[in-house]
Amino acid sequence: MDVLVLIGRILFVGLFFGSAVGHLTQTKAMAGYAASKGVPAATAATFGSGVLLLAGALSVLLGVWADLGALLLALFLLPTAVLMHPFWKESDPGVRQNEMLALQKDVSLGGAALMLFAFFAHVGHDLGLTLTGPLFHLS
Repeated sequence: MDVLVLIGRILFVGLFFGSAVGHLTQTKAMAGYAASKGVPAATAATFGSGVLLLAGALSVLLGVWADLGALLLALFLLPTAVLMHPFWKESDPGVRQNEMLALQKDVSLGGAALMLFAFFAHVGHDLGLTLTGPLFHLS
């Protein structure tokens, strides 16, 4: 089971590393897009979310307080879904469809991150192939 969980962690965080790199290396362009969606302090939010993505992804990948890392990813994904993909505001059917799919993707990944949080916090030190145990303990 330990190897399967490690493979799952590796596959899960790939998307977040790519996003973190974009947030941290293309901050100005991404902040412009965030500002167009009404995100306040878009540059700071873009940079901060890049740091959040990187920290969460590294934590889950390396198994260093992986529960906290999963929680950080959920804290990014769920608000982002609503702030960045408000499909209900779109009148063009194609744009509306794309925004709805993006919102559903973020909500689904947020749900998966919450499940990982609970899994790591519940299993604790019994899960191998991590560098530390969990920060939180759920029974």
